Amino acid sequence: MPPKQQKQIPATAHIVDLDSSDDEDSAAGVSRSRDILVGKTSHSAKLRTKPPTTTQSASAVNSGDVVAASYGPLDSRSFWRAGAYEIGPTTSTIVQGDLEHARVHPKFLHSNATSHKWAFGAIAELLDNAVDEMCNGATFVKVDRIYNSKDNSPALLVQDDGGGMDPECMRKCMSLGYSSKKSNTTIGQYGNGFKTSTMRLGADVIVFSRATQAGRATQSVGLLSYTFLRRTRQDDVVVPMIDFDISDHWAEPIVYSSKEDWSSNLQTILEWSPFSSKDDLMLQFDDIGSHGTKIIIFNLWMNDEGVYELNFDDDDEDIRLKDEVNQGNASRTFKRALELQSHLSYRIRYSLRAYSSILYLRKFMNFRIILRGKPVEQFSIVDDLKYSKVVTYSPHVGPAPKEVTVETTIGFIKEAPALGVCGFNVYHKNRLIRPYWKVTADGSSRGHGVVGVLEANFIEPAHDKQDFERSNLFIKLEGRLKQMVTDYWKGHCHLIGHQPDGMRKNDVQKKFTTLPQVEEVSGNTGRTIIHNKSATVQPILGLEAGSHPETPQDTTSLDQICEENIQLFMRCEEYKEKQVALRQKIEELENELEETRKKSARLSSHLEIQRKQMLLTRQ
Repeated sequence: MPPKQQKQIPATAHIVDLDSSDDEDSAAGVSRSRDILVGKTSHSAKLRTKPPTTTQSASAVNSGDVVAASYGPLDSRSFWRAGAYEIGPTTSTIVQGDLEHARVHPKFLHSNATSHKWAFGAIAELLDNAVDEMCNGATFVKVDRIYNSKDNSPALLVQDDGGGMDPECMRKCMSLGYSSKKSNTTIGQYGNGFKTSTMRLGADVIVFSRATQAGRATQSVGLLSYTFLRRTRQDDVVVPMIDFDISDHWAEPIVYSSKEDWSSNLQTILEWSPFSSKDDLMLQFDDIGSHGTKIIIFNLWMNDEGVYELNFDDDDEDIRLKDEVNQGNASRTFKRALELQSHLSYRIRYSLRAYSSILYLRKFMNFRIILRGKPVEQFSIVDDLKYSKVVTYSPHVGPAPKEVTVETTIGFIKEAPALGVCGFNVYHKNRLIRPYWKVTADGSSRGHGVVGVLEANFIEPAHDKQDFERSNLFIKLEGRLKQMVTDYWKGHCHLIGHQPDGMRKNDVQKKFTTLPQVEEVSGNTGRTIIHNKSATVQPILGLEAGSHPETPQDTTSLDQICEENIQLFMRCEEYKEKQVALRQKIEELENELEETRKKSARLSSHLEIQRKQMLLTRQ
């Protein structure tokens, strides 16, 4: 879809300041010149993309020694502890209209963000918002580390060149539970992703956006600061915002209630954001152009050891999760662990570049995810499978059974059988929801190395988009995927060296076979000699010596039990579907019977009237 034609706004738009008292000037640090060029403001206002020359530890940032007491971060910089605080006397530092805040306590911001257990899930929400802007001409989303000019701490930048947000859209974005996305193709739908994702990654976020709506060009700044709300003991989620009309190349403040309110919003933003003056704020629009959005998340969360949760230092072209790198089964051998950690299914846990490479099912044509200055190369899991095949699944959706068709590509990973990676990558509206979802039973050899890919738009994802709602359709899908693995394994496991019956070559339980009596023909006499070989035990190829034969009670393997359970589950689901169909048929027949009775009553009444009329005419 071609991008919308937008009115080009030069970077040198002049700033028109509101008249205010000298006290406001000194407190807010606002320039009083009426002809300040945005492009000529001091470059010291820019957020740095390179680390400061003076090394600063996380503890120093945490203590707030290098900044003013009012700006200092929260006492607890661990996300999972930040919500544990006592609610004392509350105050309100600014007065604003209904559009400026939502009537909920600041603690809700933190509890709402706990829906994201995984930091990369929060970043994926912000990527989704940029991808949804492709319909408005977006061609890229940029994710990078920058530095806060007030305290030299790292901050996360997420910027796109989409349609941007006008003042009304900015307020809806900052509101809780509002979504203007009605298209069936957009990923976002709950209107909660921006708040939960930004608050999950850091305590504070500032948003810059430019847009053109109905011929009017605007630029807006909004601050959602958990630090500000906590430090000033607010009992509401107060979101200071300022807007400018730049249609005439001048940044004319848009005043909704009074100049004092506008100035109060600006003062709050300057005091609690990384920027010290209005000039600093205006400078952030330089690289946005005529339309787009820039999100800066600062006061990033740390883990319990005081280390930033997002690791920018181990790889200059990636963002990693330090706490996820070393997780795994320590009992594996070193070589085995290295092989597993090198696989994509493991790397997506801690590498944002790896995770974002498979985050979207279909490759973009005119859109790029630029991570720390380098575009992410999208990876197709399907193209990396061997002996792949496509299986069609047709679930019945809705109260009136409506058939949809879902194509699942299933095959072996190229490392099979050396690695036991398995599972289905389930997408919803092109977005990965469950990566490498293991549907087979633990301890079973069946399905090792089998990976599948499908897009399940008929089930709904959870709010954090890392799982699906546990609906009947989801349970049926799980059963069908188990059946797919079983069927595929039966027909293809021999291609990677496994026994067709699903038994591994080096099972701990070894199966011996007792040979029956064998007829042997003597070459000299031609007589048939019967040899009883029942005492001779021949092990199956690949089994270790010294293992014991299985008893008859052990002949039913775990794989067979799993298969029987799957078959029973599928039969149960078929009976349920038949029961639903029979109930609908009964209802239809009952309705037909009722209509027939009504018709019969009408006919009977009509005949009775005619009979009476005939009697009257005869008299």
